[in-house]
Amino acid sequence: QVQLVESGGGLVQAGGSLRLSCEASGRTFSSYGMYWFRQAPGKEREFVAAISWSGITTKYAGSVKGRFTISRDNAKNTVYLQMNSLKPEDTAVYYCAADQRVITTEDPPDYWGQGTQVTVSS
Repeated sequence: QVQLVESGGGLVQAGGSLRLSCEASGRTFSSYGMYWFRQAPGKEREFVAAISWSGITTKYAGSVKGRFTISRDNAKNTVYLQMNSLKPEDTAVYYCAADQRVITTEDPPDYWGQGTQVTVSS
């Protein structure tokens, strides 16, 4: 089992940048595929990005591709989401998630953090 704690959310103007972090507990972090999801008010939760345990494979939602970058540091048990060129429609609670299966957008991951709020003002 793994526990996840997100940080780095906040208020930023459109066009700005933020970097989210997600620190995982446990000794087996490097065996987990890691994900970022988000949920805006009144909307369903949506996939944002994923990274394989090795960091070699990444996946992105079309709405963030080219603006967001997911990365991980297995020595620090941490996954990051660098968000550039932010737009008001990126406003949401961002959740970190983990799963030991091959990364996929077909099934929700098994483990979830509590979320961190990102607000982009116009």
